[in-house]
Amino acid sequence: MSRTDNTAATLVKEHTQPTPPSAERRIDSKSLLGDEGRVIIEHDGQHYLLRQTHAGKLILTK
Repeated sequence: MSRTDNTAATLVKEHTQPTPPSAERRIDSKSLLGDEGRVIIEHDGQHYLLRQTHAGKLILTK
């Protein structure tokens, strides 16, 4: 095979949606944030505030 001929190395893939790994967890934001719309997350000894804005977006602050 020459350097310009790489057709043998080309794989044909179908375009499909990637399947999430079975170990991937999914948590509904309403159950995570509760009625208050906010939760404190502890990560490596640091505290972070995850809150929902009035526009429905999520903001994570340290």
